[in-house]
Amino acid sequence: MKAVKGCDMKFLVCKHLTNSSRVVGLLAQLEKINTDSTEPDTARHVTSKILHLAQSQEKTRREMTTKGSTGMEVLLSTLENTKDLQTILNILSILVELVSSGGGRRASFLVAKGGSQILLQLLMNASKESPPHEELMVQTHSILAKIGPKDKKFGVKARVNGALNVTLNLVKQHFQNYRLVLPCLQLLRVYSTNSVNAVSLGKNGVVELMFKIIGPFSKKNSGLMRVALDTLAALLKSKTNARRAVDRGYVQVLLTVYVDWHRHDNRHRNMLIRKGILQSLKSVTNIKLGRKAFIDANGMKILYNTSQECLAVRTLDPLVNTSSLIMRKCFPKNRLPLPTIKSSFHFQLPVIPVTGPVAQLYSLPPEVDDVVDESDDNDDADLEAENEVENEDDLDQNFKNDDIETDINKLRPQQVPGRTVEELKVYERLFPELADDFQDYELISKEPKPFVFEGKVRGPIVVPTAGEEASGNSGSVKKGAIMKEKMSPKGEEAKEDIKGGDRMLPQLGGQSRAASSVHSFSSDIVKALDRITLQSVPSQTAPGLAAGTRKDCGLPLTVLSCTKACPHVAPCSSTLFDGRTVQLGKLCCTGVETEDEEDSESNSSVEQACSVEGPDGPTLHDPDLYIEIVKNTKSVPEYSEVAYPDYFGHSPPPFKEPILERPYGVQRTKIAQDIERLIHQNDIIDRVVYDLDNPNYATPEDGDVLKFNSKFESGNLRKVIQIRKSEYDLILNSDINSNHYHQWFYFEVSGMRPGIAYRFNIINCEKSNSQFNYGMQPLMYSVQEALNARPWWIRMGTDICYYKNHFSRSSVAAGGQKGKSYYTITFTVNFPHKDDVCYFAYHYPYTYSTLQMHLQKLESSHNPQQIYFRKDVLCETLSGNSCPLVTITAMPESNYYEHICQFRNRPYIFLSARVHPGETNASWVMKGTLEYLMSNSPTAQSLRESYIFKIVPMLNPDGVINGNHRCSLSGEDLNRQWQSPNPDLHPTIYHAKGLLQYLAAVKRLPLVYCDYHGHSRKKNVFMYGCSIKETVWHTHDNAASCDVVEDMGYRTLPKILSHIAPAFCMSSCSFVVEKSKESTARVVVWREIGVQRSYTMESTLCGCDQGRYKGLQIGTRELEEMGAKFCVGLLRLKRLTSPLEYNLPSNMLDFENDLIESSCKVTSPTTYVLDEDEPRFLEEVDYSAESNDELEVELVDNTGEYEPSAQEEALSDSEVSRAYLP
Repeated sequence: MKAVKGCDMKFLVCKHLTNSSRVVGLLAQLEKINTDSTEPDTARHVTSKILHLAQSQEKTRREMTTKGSTGMEVLLSTLENTKDLQTILNILSILVELVSSGGGRRASFLVAKGGSQILLQLLMNASKESPPHEELMVQTHSILAKIGPKDKKFGVKARVNGALNVTLNLVKQHFQNYRLVLPCLQLLRVYSTNSVNAVSLGKNGVVELMFKIIGPFSKKNSGLMRVALDTLAALLKSKTNARRAVDRGYVQVLLTVYVDWHRHDNRHRNMLIRKGILQSLKSVTNIKLGRKAFIDANGMKILYNTSQECLAVRTLDPLVNTSSLIMRKCFPKNRLPLPTIKSSFHFQLPVIPVTGPVAQLYSLPPEVDDVVDESDDNDDADLEAENEVENEDDLDQNFKNDDIETDINKLRPQQVPGRTVEELKVYERLFPELADDFQDYELISKEPKPFVFEGKVRGPIVVPTAGEEASGNSGSVKKGAIMKEKMSPKGEEAKEDIKGGDRMLPQLGGQSRAASSVHSFSSDIVKALDRITLQSVPSQTAPGLAAGTRKDCGLPLTVLSCTKACPHVAPCSSTLFDGRTVQLGKLCCTGVETEDEEDSESNSSVEQACSVEGPDGPTLHDPDLYIEIVKNTKSVPEYSEVAYPDYFGHSPPPFKEPILERPYGVQRTKIAQDIERLIHQNDIIDRVVYDLDNPNYATPEDGDVLKFNSKFESGNLRKVIQIRKSEYDLILNSDINSNHYHQWFYFEVSGMRPGIAYRFNIINCEKSNSQFNYGMQPLMYSVQEALNARPWWIRMGTDICYYKNHFSRSSVAAGGQKGKSYYTITFTVNFPHKDDVCYFAYHYPYTYSTLQMHLQKLESSHNPQQIYFRKDVLCETLSGNSCPLVTITAMPESNYYEHICQFRNRPYIFLSARVHPGETNASWVMKGTLEYLMSNSPTAQSLRESYIFKIVPMLNPDGVINGNHRCSLSGEDLNRQWQSPNPDLHPTIYHAKGLLQYLAAVKRLPLVYCDYHGHSRKKNVFMYGCSIKETVWHTHDNAASCDVVEDMGYRTLPKILSHIAPAFCMSSCSFVVEKSKESTARVVVWREIGVQRSYTMESTLCGCDQGRYKGLQIGTRELEEMGAKFCVGLLRLKRLTSPLEYNLPSNMLDFENDLIESSCKVTSPTTYVLDEDEPRFLEEVDYSAESNDELEVELVDNTGEYEPSAQEEALSDSEVSRAYLP
């Protein structure tokens, strides 16, 4: 048996070798026949044998198309030269076999060998026969239809050869011959992808021809119908053909045919035909006339009803999605229901810019309608001027970002003095630390000592991680003690507050309002209050009126109620502003929903356990102090109300908030509800319930209608329209002196009922995509919950999505572009409490007054013997608010010479934040940095002894105060003004740059500059830096890149952070310099000031998709932790840059000594940056029902590549976590 098996194996091997060598031999024989011009019978015989082998063996097919094989050239040469029909048919059959089974690669191989031109010429020669040979035509068209899409110039070749009319005439003359017509239609579809060909074919009647094939439901020739529809959809992408179809009434025909197939295709076996009809409708409705014809033919109702009937069958989703896209496209464009798209608030600028959008805004005549819908103005212009763009595919494949700076001379940092030394002397007053001799200070030591580090640190530097709960540490106990000290018996505190008249918070009906810190809400605060107003009236208190009462948290919650009118309450007052009032938002009159004492205590303990403050950090929130600060905050609308979240404060919730999983089909469901507005117009209420533009507007008294408000610091909500009983359209206010930048929102809602799903639609957003499509939720703050000891913002909302809507942006609002639409953020909320007062925000609010309060608390609580802390005013803003400048370092050990020298010679770190008001997360990161720098931990002390920190925590106070999203009161993005800031229009940038120029002039360049930002379209925290080498690398000029010599130190800090900060992601970092960013802080400080480590640090608004926080939405705890981790990164950077200054135990250095050198070699690209400091959106999204844009357009270039270098991959996140994180 073994012998037999051996013989069999030998036979198979021999057979295999024989077959392989036979193909090679036959091809060689065929090549010889071509040169010798032998009898055609021989060629016919050889090609027949090759065909047999190709049909029977995949190996044969593979061998003929492998790289280096000459088999294809031999076949094509024979095809080009032979006149024998059977030989031609044999070769065509071989080619069909080759391209049918090998996918696109073999078709591309055939194109590369010149197959397209030879086959087109064969087609032209065969067409001269009368009648043409049917089999030859079928085979030729079949092969051309397969290889045509792989040839970038196929459309041009076909047109030049005259093949278009050959194929079209074959269809016309053999209309009933389905075997011949089918491959002809397939090739016509390929021809039509070229716009010039599509117009040419349209002129010759191809559109009318397609409609002779397309018809009502039939079980016969469904394959032909499907191909005809695909061809028609391709043809109708030409505006000329689409107009021809509209003029002949074919839109109505398509709808009728679609309904017929929808009704009869009960088993859904012809879904591709139904989709083909929809694709044709999609193409024809790309023009204005097509959309009008669609509406006139009742297309909205037809597609709405058919798509709703398809929802039950998941396999029909492509039909639902395409129907949804067509309906959205045809939904009549509406203008925003506003008198103007300019902001409701006006601020007169001291200087009007000569050029730019603000200049255009001011030059616009008042009678111009800047809200007008111009979406279709130029829609049908130049229909006949559709010219082919040659090599479009080449352009796509070799896509280059023209924004990347390619001039190396421009890239090289060149320190620009900017201002003279005399001009810069004005900043000396902001650097007293460089001149102070500390003779008048009471310092820790009077004895001179050699400078050595004496921190009692026994291991790696550790920052409390947000995921860890520090149970029962001394910090928590100390905080509890501080809280109790602040609380006093009811009577005593009432007396104290009555004496201090201007600090008093008056109460209604003898009820009391708590003014306790965020960590200890008084449990007898009552909601039985109406809106509180502090006015300038005679200083007397109504009988029985208690003000500012506080109680110990352990006391039971008092439940009180009041009548709605509260007629017995006398006016009460406390002067806050000159002639202005400050109000706290309305509280409901149903009483507080109580919880038992144990629950309150447990919640309180969880709050303390989860606090992100440093071990000895102060409680930074003080409601009374907040009210005092609000008095001096100047807003354009002269706000007189205080939002409860800002008054009460925010404490991170003691639970994790995962990224929301998006329900299947939620977006198309929302879009269907929008379409119902058009179909069932009688169901729409369309009532304005809030309007900033109408000063005489009265709040509706209807108990079922929600009440809205945004008239408080950082608030943004312009108008609210009730659409259905529980659905509201919300319109955001533009940035002041601007007509766009709608994204930030912060508003109050009251009058809700539990058990009702309220839908909110913010309808005038402008960015093309948002993390709301990828699991991000808006934030909600419930006053009822805060009164029940849960004072925190939480992620809230379901059925969330972000999509293009039917509201048109005028060219004035879209930078001159026409046809742009706004976008909708939609979310649904079920409120847990009746008549609560709730607030919604884009991200965790952080107001200017909150910053000032935090700085005052830090200043008043620090140890002046240990910490050098100064709070100066950098400058005044346009509206007269002060821009704070903070200096933090360690006090010198004594006032002896060597200690003063060490103090003055510490390198500077320059930090800034909040240049964009809507990026509130930047302020929370900055809060974490400030608190860590002011903490009493040994590592913080070491950090202070290592550096002098100059910090501008809020570069755009006016924008923050007035609820802007991106601009200052000048209407300009301040982060585009760093090259040439105007002292009158951009004072904070002008003087912040002046500080840096002063440091450069006195040879004290900062070691690091970092500007904190927020990012709306990416997850995690990451950095943008500046590198000549990596920028040149992105231009694909590898030779030039190799010639660049550059210090790689700019990567050190991000790399350190990627190992110690759980939210930080190195692979999202970019070090490319773009032309459009040449006026940003990062690039100017690098290029002009000469700071190599100049960064923008971007924090996500959504959450993380890597590391410890993977799958979680980001909160203030994680953001503050990032700010603290940034400080630790700076300390490790110091040890790497100045190792000899430290006499430290080896275990203090962890992994730093050998980490960075191996990690800083550039071997791969980083994500380059595009629109508004943000890279291209990296996450895939199914746009089939997400936008009005073409599917093909949306999915192209939607991904950026980042290939981590080998060094970066050497240490994974998990390894780093295990090795270096506690």
